[in-house]
Amino acid sequence: MIELEGVPELIDPVMVAAFEGWNDAGDAASTAVAHLDKEWKGEVFAALDAEDYYDFQVNRPTVWLDAGVRKITWPTTRLSVVRVGGEKPRDLVLVRGIEPSMRWRSFCNELLGFAHELGVELVVILGALLGDTPHTRPVPVSGVTSDPDLARTMDLEETKYEGPTGIVGILQEACTHAGVPAVSLWAAVPHYVSQPPNPKATLALLNRLEDLIDLRIPLGELPEDARAWQLGVDQLAAEDSEVAEYVQTLEEARDTAELPEASGEAIAREFERYLRRRDGGGPTAQAGGHATEGGESASFLRDGPAGRTRPPKPLRPDTDADAGPDAGPGTDSARDAGSASGSDSAADTGPDTGRDTDGDSSEDSSED
Repeated sequence: MIELEGVPELIDPVMVAAFEGWNDAGDAASTAVAHLDKEWKGEVFAALDAEDYYDFQVNRPTVWLDAGVRKITWPTTRLSVVRVGGEKPRDLVLVRGIEPSMRWRSFCNELLGFAHELGVELVVILGALLGDTPHTRPVPVSGVTSDPDLARTMDLEETKYEGPTGIVGILQEACTHAGVPAVSLWAAVPHYVSQPPNPKATLALLNRLEDLIDLRIPLGELPEDARAWQLGVDQLAAEDSEVAEYVQTLEEARDTAELPEASGEAIAREFERYLRRRDGGGPTAQAGGHATEGGESASFLRDGPAGRTRPPKPLRPDTDADAGPDAGPGTDSARDAGSASGSDSAADTGPDTGRDTDGDSSEDSSED
């Protein structure tokens, strides 16, 4: 039994989780949970034992100085809780960590133990995948679930995916088998500009989460960061005719695919979000921040010792989009993004997929 000392009784709690690594293209999902934790000043109340789940040669610990004293931060998964005020206050349990290297079933069971003890009513897992989507269009975000009833009541897609999966898929299946309602939200990140950060994808995930749980999320400087990011990619694409031509091809394919689906539903959803933000006011209103090209939101644009960093050359339309270990499935719409990779959650495959994980690229991310 998990004993949670110092954690008050929660109000209508929802667990929101994201994991760095295979399921986190552009760090979009983990950054979204980090944003929630920062904006609502989350308080960490638990951390999983790093020894049980991580290979330290894959995800290395970091050493740092605190007032002259050397300390070590171990890669792990931490849980924090935030209370969202307003007319109808509710609590969020935020789970932020790195995809584990081993013992995935035990890992999921431990998280489910916390969910049960805290009375969590819904688990939302955020993910991001690489896909054939143009950076100039809205980021496709698909919501999938393994529960047919939940799919009907929340207007989600019931996953039919079969194939290799990550911890997002395994955790969703574990929730389903344990009778805990679970949803995965997947953002499609352009594969030709996959370097983190990707504030536009992070913003899209938070907007979709806001709609799903009917909760106004303070966005801070994310909208400005997203605009600065897109401007930076526009400029890089304009410098390379092949990239510009490929982006145009993706735009045409995307527009053609979405034309029959341009219903009033998406417009109504955006209008409802606008009204929610306009009427919200108060201390959680958006900050008027501004990001420039050289800012953190577009750090890949900075000039380095070898000159300006450029996005990788895009794959030609006639090549195999899955050539690389992290290549996207070639999605053109939000629906395709969910069925091609976001629906990882339906697979029963273990973590040993033979594909590289990029979890070790963010070793110190759990210091927060």
